[in-house]
Amino acid sequence: QVQLVESGGGLVQPGGSLRLSCVASGSIHSFYSMGWYRQAPGKERELVARMDFVIGRTDYADSVKGRFTISRDKAKNTIYLQMNSLTPEDTAVFYCYADLVSNGPWRRGDYWGQGTQVTVSV
Repeated sequence: QVQLVESGGGLVQPGGSLRLSCVASGSIHSFYSMGWYRQAPGKERELVARMDFVIGRTDYADSVKGRFTISRDKAKNTIYLQMNSLTPEDTAVFYCYADLVSNGPWRRGDYWGQGTQVTVSV
């Protein structure tokens, strides 16, 4: 069984920074991609950033380019989202996802974390 667990959310003032972490655990064979989505109140879930490990590509939403950075610690099955220059418009629940192959037998699927709240407010 595969689990994704996010951490690092919280309350921050405008202009501040937060670093989110997402650890994937369980019987994992390999990864295709990992990334972050977010969902603000009354809005649809949107892609924030993702890393495609097969083609070696990283993508960001236009709204976060230059402010957010996604990174990976392969040995720890962990990705991070460094968020700088936060604004109230960044307030949302942030979700980690992974497109991976699990073991016993090999099976590809999408997995999601439970979400972590990020609130940007004075």
